[in-house]
Amino acid sequence: MEKANEQIKSRQRVTDHGEVFTAEREVNAMLDLVKQETERIDSRFLEPACGTGNFLEEILRRKLNVVKSRYSKSKSDYERYSIVAVTSIYGVDILEDNILECRNRMYSILEKQYKKLWKEDMGKEYSEAVKYILTKNILHGDALSMKTLDKNPIIFSEWTLVSGNMIKRRDYRFDELLEGNQDQRSVFTMEWEYDEEIQAFIPAPIKEYPLVDYRRVQYAE
Repeated sequence: MEKANEQIKSRQRVTDHGEVFTAEREVNAMLDLVKQETERIDSRFLEPACGTGNFLEEILRRKLNVVKSRYSKSKSDYERYSIVAVTSIYGVDILEDNILECRNRMYSILEKQYKKLWKEDMGKEYSEAVKYILTKNILHGDALSMKTLDKNPIIFSEWTLVSGNMIKRRDYRFDELLEGNQDQRSVFTMEWEYDEEIQAFIPAPIKEYPLVDYRRVQYAE
């Protein structure tokens, strides 16, 4: 695995893909501009060219520090809200090795904090749920074309903690979400709904899933 603070993997990758990673100092300086949002556990972030996850790693670290400060006396609460933090972070990259490394880095941040805080490994279902969510949120594709490398539309999952341990998943097409932000939609538009968080109309989900315990999302396909 490459060191997180290295800005290029190879000159050929720079030539072929314009791949240059943002240094840690610049990452923190830019995120400090939206510091309040990075410290909201459920505030959603999307990095359309996430690379190996320099921005996403720091966003998750900040969110998990908030989770730790609020819920370090209750393991069940910590697990529940750490899942919310993971579900709020999205990334796309055109290079598959970057995506795999990004997912691993994100998982490792949570795993390290969990072990330090609770002095034990993450439980099997909780661990698998985190890994599964990362496969749905950190995607191999082209954010410019809004398609995967096999030319299918990029699909993002929205995860909402509804009550207790129950989570709701809804899938959306990336291109339709962007269209919802750019177009002026009538309040009477059918099959579109107003999202209070982003203050824009968004399309109806292409798929909805039944409520499920957050530790079992990986079984709810």
